[in-house]
Amino acid sequence: MGPKEPTVQPSASAPRAGAERSSVHSLRRRPHAKVLVVGGGINGVGTFRDLALQGVDVALVERGDYCQGASGASSHMIHGGIRYLENGEFRLVRESVVERNRLLKIAPHYVKPLQTTIPIFSTFSGILSAPLRFLTHKQQGKPKERGAFLIKAGLSLYDSFSRDGGTVPRHQFRTHKAALAELPALRPDVKYTATYFDASVHNPERLTLDVLQDGEKAGRPAGTEQAQGNTARASNYLSLQSMSPAPNPGTGRGSTVRLRDELTGEEFDFTADVIVNTTGAWVDLTNGAMGAASSFMGGTKGSHIVLDHPGLLAACRGREIFFEHTDGRIVLIYPMGDRVLVGTTDVDADMSEDAICTDEEIAYFFDLIGHVFPSIDVTPDHIVYTFSGVRPLPSHDATQPGFVSRDYRIERRTSGPDASSAVVLSLVGGKWTTFRALAEHLANDVLAELGMQRKVSTAQLPIGGGAGFPADENGVQQWIKAHMSAGRDADRTAGLLTRYGTRAEEVIGYLDAAPDQALRSTRELSVRELEFMAAHEQVGHLVDVLIRRTSLAFRGLVTGELLNEAAEVLSGPLKWDAATRTAEIKHAQDVLQRFHRVETHSLVS
Repeated sequence: MGPKEPTVQPSASAPRAGAERSSVHSLRRRPHAKVLVVGGGINGVGTFRDLALQGVDVALVERGDYCQGASGASSHMIHGGIRYLENGEFRLVRESVVERNRLLKIAPHYVKPLQTTIPIFSTFSGILSAPLRFLTHKQQGKPKERGAFLIKAGLSLYDSFSRDGGTVPRHQFRTHKAALAELPALRPDVKYTATYFDASVHNPERLTLDVLQDGEKAGRPAGTEQAQGNTARASNYLSLQSMSPAPNPGTGRGSTVRLRDELTGEEFDFTADVIVNTTGAWVDLTNGAMGAASSFMGGTKGSHIVLDHPGLLAACRGREIFFEHTDGRIVLIYPMGDRVLVGTTDVDADMSEDAICTDEEIAYFFDLIGHVFPSIDVTPDHIVYTFSGVRPLPSHDATQPGFVSRDYRIERRTSGPDASSAVVLSLVGGKWTTFRALAEHLANDVLAELGMQRKVSTAQLPIGGGAGFPADENGVQQWIKAHMSAGRDADRTAGLLTRYGTRAEEVIGYLDAAPDQALRSTRELSVRELEFMAAHEQVGHLVDVLIRRTSLAFRGLVTGELLNEAAEVLSGPLKWDAATRTAEIKHAQDVLQRFHRVETHSLVS
């Protein structure tokens, strides 16, 4: 459901406190659905889309913004999970590799091949300790690094999993001299490097939004307005407060939940026959709110930092550096455009505290960079953004966090004593790479509860702006050239294609329908594009645009001027008065500073 960001209290006279959002109105107008999905991360949104495609009357609510929690705090990787082999999770690795290959085909606008290199500093180290790690899921004594023999064996097995429908090359080994020729900034005592291909997702928030909009479109009768006649409805900033066994008065089935609009404070009842709890690390807390406490979860916190460091960027040579740090933790250094992502930690999470990147974690990241690139100096001044999330892992007792299963399971119960009560399905676990397969599994369980059959497979179905996306760089350049205009140059057009995929054509149509004006504070947004986001992408707060509708915050490009200008533009379509606009700017500053270590200074008018 997302971390609890500081809230904005609307002023007494704020129009937004009385002007109901269309996404909320559609749920209040018809307060029932066969299925209610609670939680708007990628797994909940994926399940929403799958059910909508089957013709199920489905609704989704998310207490924060879509992809605000763990889904937006990932390492931005779509990977087969080579390290899960050591845990013996062969089913998960096979599924992950198959799903990685699928996403490269059905979401090519956001999911891209990622060349990955493992620097190796020994030949036979770890051979004796590896079987014990495999059997006990614990580190035995002082960590022993995995040497070339173990990594070669693992990559060979990984290649065998990649054969099904995959086009990625097999792994390659380089010895000392060739390794340093490819990556000259590596530690001079590197003995080998192993290089293989996985995939990355540079815009996980926008991919989540694409999946959501696919679901909404699937439930919308042809020729109707967005909120009219829709059997697939979703709203962010709408939280589940409680549940009672009271059934739907019209059918005598299901149960009633109390929903709260987090932007206005208004509440209303909603009934459903099946409730799907996909709130990630908050699954137990959500079940508690529904009156049936559970202890399924044992999430771990993972933090990352984003660096503006040309030297480190150049050292990576366009590839992810993926390796084992001195404590045995698998970590990464990953170039993203002109920034470098470094992660990640894996520590037991306290759900009563905010997930934030600590000074200790930052020191750990600097240490791991020095472990492989000793000549590169990194300081806090290079940090432009930090983020943390809680992985939705199952409870794990004494098992060390790094060895906790990344697989998933579905827990079933009923909300009351008789057969007419709502069925509650709780998702325990789940990861980005396998969201489509997981959603298919969860949707099949829901269909079985409803006595329905699957109509559509999502295995080959393009996602959002991935439909018709150019197949190569030449095709990208042709698309850009075809969509340029007198007021839109190649860079701006390329930015729209990157942000929306081929859905950029819809955005361009909106931009060109009336006079537009670039923002003074950034060349990457315009007045009309902000208005498009407000109208079509359920923007609830100013910070949604900066973090989840664009990558401006991630790349350290948010300024006080941008806060003021974007808030001013959004005030029109979102009906913010002066007091609310001021509160939104303050809220954005608080979120950026508290959760992401981004300092902005704004002269609020």
